[in-house]
Amino acid sequence: MTAEIEDRAVVPVPQGTRNPMSAVYVRPLYRTADDSAQKPYTMFDITPYSRTIGAEISGVDLSKPISPELHAELHRCLLEWKVIFFRDQSLDSHAHRDMAELWGTPEIHPFIPKADIPEVVRLARGPADIPVENVWHSDASFEQTPPMGSILKAVSVPTTGGDTLWSDMAVAYDGLSDEVKARIDGKVAVHDFMQTFGRRLPPDVKAQKALEYPPQEHPVCRIHPETGQKLIYVNTIFTTHIVGIPKDESDELLKILMHEATHPEYQCRFHWKPGSVAFWDNRATQHYACGDYFPDPRVMERVTILGDKPF
Repeated sequence: MTAEIEDRAVVPVPQGTRNPMSAVYVRPLYRTADDSAQKPYTMFDITPYSRTIGAEISGVDLSKPISPELHAELHRCLLEWKVIFFRDQSLDSHAHRDMAELWGTPEIHPFIPKADIPEVVRLARGPADIPVENVWHSDASFEQTPPMGSILKAVSVPTTGGDTLWSDMAVAYDGLSDEVKARIDGKVAVHDFMQTFGRRLPPDVKAQKALEYPPQEHPVCRIHPETGQKLIYVNTIFTTHIVGIPKDESDELLKILMHEATHPEYQCRFHWKPGSVAFWDNRATQHYACGDYFPDPRVMERVTILGDKPF
């Protein structure tokens, strides 16, 4: 029996096939479609968190000026690993915003309370304000040009819990069956703030915000504008339906697509400490802030960087 098991264990699994006991496809995992991203980094060291997503950077002080050469390597690392982490940083609100400006225009969020300056939002949770970010999502996909990235820093962390997880939407797309890929090809979905932020607004404010931020149609599978990777681009909190197909079929496909983010094989997990910073590519990832710290306080500050219209 032992020999039988050993023999069976070394039989190669055909690439792209699914183990009947598994929820994910078995295939080699890659890091990026860009071969140049395999070059070593010269200005810092990295510690990968998984095969495809997440890397911790050491040797960079974000409070100091970031040279064009360092910016280029950090950006390459962001594209390759999709979310990058820094420890023991000292960023005030102005430095936080200034760092984000190196990658684009910081957004003034239409719904979340601000910190010291308009571009920095404060995400504060505690006994009187339970966590609401513990659901897989992509930031502000209800906008016409959703953010390209977000930079989050820890202000106050709980004694235990409060980790954030990120999921690689390029690998998640690759994990779809050929049948599902064919069914979503060329499809667009509607993204709307109403089912999240809209719930807490008084009627007059809700009506005004609906004029400012009408529902948007984005591709169900978007193309990353820099790496060319195909990415699942629907999420639980903002995507309402797929256009042009019956509701039951739309619901079925969205359930399949949204479930892909939940596979641990596609994820990395970050444990926050005072001074920690995370910078993620909002086009290529979804994230989930674990709410296991309630009722302890957890305070974070975030700057999002405006992106372009998905295609």
